[in-house]
Amino acid sequence: MKVWLDGKIVEGSEARVPVTDHGLLYGDGIFEGIRIYGGRVFRLGLHLARLGAGARAIGLELPGGVEALRTIVLDTARAFGAAEAYVRLIVTRGEGPLGVDPTTCPTPRVICIVDTIRLYPPETLARGLDLVTVSLRRPPADVLDPRVKSLNYLNSALAKLEARRRGADEALILNLAGQVAEASVANVFVVREDSLFTPPASDGALEGITRRSVLELAARLRIPATERTLGRMDLFSADEVFLTGTGARIVPVRSLDAAMVGGKPPGPLTRQLDAAFAELVKEPAMGTPFRG
Repeated sequence: MKVWLDGKIVEGSEARVPVTDHGLLYGDGIFEGIRIYGGRVFRLGLHLARLGAGARAIGLELPGGVEALRTIVLDTARAFGAAEAYVRLIVTRGEGPLGVDPTTCPTPRVICIVDTIRLYPPETLARGLDLVTVSLRRPPADVLDPRVKSLNYLNSALAKLEARRRGADEALILNLAGQVAEASVANVFVVREDSLFTPPASDGALEGITRRSVLELAARLRIPATERTLGRMDLFSADEVFLTGTGARIVPVRSLDAAMVGGKPPGPLTRQLDAAFAELVKEPAMGTPFRG
């Protein structure tokens, strides 16, 4: 693991953040999870644009602006050196006195972590994920807008904890209206009659970069794809269900609340999209090289 922190790159074991950082004390900050494929940082421009929008939404200044963060990501990726890796780019409110007031933190802090990642064991990916509908609901946008990737991930962490305690791999989170928002850290897709459906951001879904890539691939492949409000019944009646996320990529789902969904995963359309995504990450326009 390599970590960019306070102007220098260090080993993960050497990285230290003060206990008075408001990102630690109050979850006051934003982040991006980014993948490296074949020595290129995948869709870095989109990730930085989303980070910038999130920063504006919470009144957080990005030190040096987006271009400075771009350089930090590429330098840290270069120091790590691997052609396949995961990047966690974090901007906190910075250090300040005890008390939630963000205006007491004069200097935001940037942290960039580059390491490997594996969210699910290979055997779990091969059989498909088991989901359960958790009791926690996704907060509405007027409480915490899902389009802001803030450091406040307690809702997702507790949803994941409930799912694991109930013997499942992943959580299905509903919004206050009882409609599908997303999984704990992934977007939800449903396939029915050769068409693709996924919940809109207004229902509590993060506008994921992998989600966006899958929708773009669907257009290329002439697969009808629609953002639409979904309920649990849409998963039970689906031909296929899969999740998407930066860490997970495209992951098939085999069951929801102990009931099998679709056929034997991965289904044909899931396999087609997964294969197309594997080719997409190789396209030069999709990635930013970090090696000289």
